[in-house]
Amino acid sequence: MSTTLPVQNHTLGFVLAILGTLLFSLKSIFIKLLYQQGLDASTVLVVRMALALPIYIVILTITLNYRTKTELSPKTVGCVFLIGFLGYYLASLLDLMGLELVSAQLERLSLFTYPFLVAILGLVFFKEPITRKLLIAMLTSYSGLWVVMGQELQLTDNNVVQGVSLVLGSALSYACYVLLSRPWIKRLTGLVFTSLAMISSSIFGLLHGVIVIDWTLVSLTSTAWLWLFMLVIFSTVIPSFMISEAIHRIGPAQTGVVGMLGPVITIGLAVYLLAEPFTPEIALGVALVIIGVMSLILKKVF
Repeated sequence: MSTTLPVQNHTLGFVLAILGTLLFSLKSIFIKLLYQQGLDASTVLVVRMALALPIYIVILTITLNYRTKTELSPKTVGCVFLIGFLGYYLASLLDLMGLELVSAQLERLSLFTYPFLVAILGLVFFKEPITRKLLIAMLTSYSGLWVVMGQELQLTDNNVVQGVSLVLGSALSYACYVLLSRPWIKRLTGLVFTSLAMISSSIFGLLHGVIVIDWTLVSLTSTAWLWLFMLVIFSTVIPSFMISEAIHRIGPAQTGVVGMLGPVITIGLAVYLLAEPFTPEIALGVALVIIGVMSLILKKVF
């Protein structure tokens, strides 16, 4: 009994990581389909947050009723709300704005490099040294990203540099979230922390909608509502809990290894569903990005 349960927990952790990665990989596709329906980044952000908010409130309420020992002081809620602002509101806004300017492939690859930003933040704030292997991995991945950017500049008239800058800003915001969230996930559990963080981001998103958007000019088609529903349920709510639980069961490093499937899935779907171009140069850039990140994550696991 004692040996079977840990094995089952470990296996379930990998299953959750795989399914969570798969569902998160659909996010860029759903957003691009929403842009095709005439929506912009701010509208997608706000409606997505508004639809997700009641779901997370219900989940948090149910969870707290079953976990009577969990104490949510004003200080705790305030800290988690700040982390949620960084990880889900600001990161989501910058990502959505970047997706207006670059392909789903380039956006996913740019976000995929966030472990390097975590390492840089670790150097700045925690004096964690950047090793030679880490530096080589960073140069490899960002060289690949540069190759894909160059190819997209040739194929489109979009402001690719600005788009990638926005997405990298999103990755930096998410890297801050990853660093700051670790002790709180251990203290509150992934379910409680994720619910609070998402409630926080949803509140900031609704404020964003009140300030920025003229709702008299917004029109949502039935197809747009379908893609919004799919985005909220299958690429926001469900995978957010899957990944948090996977990190709890198998750790962030092994969850990160599974996450390497993400760009491959997104790129395949973008080429198939959105008819985005996929040239030999893009393939080379993708390979370099994945190899660089893989060398970093596998080093942590092994």
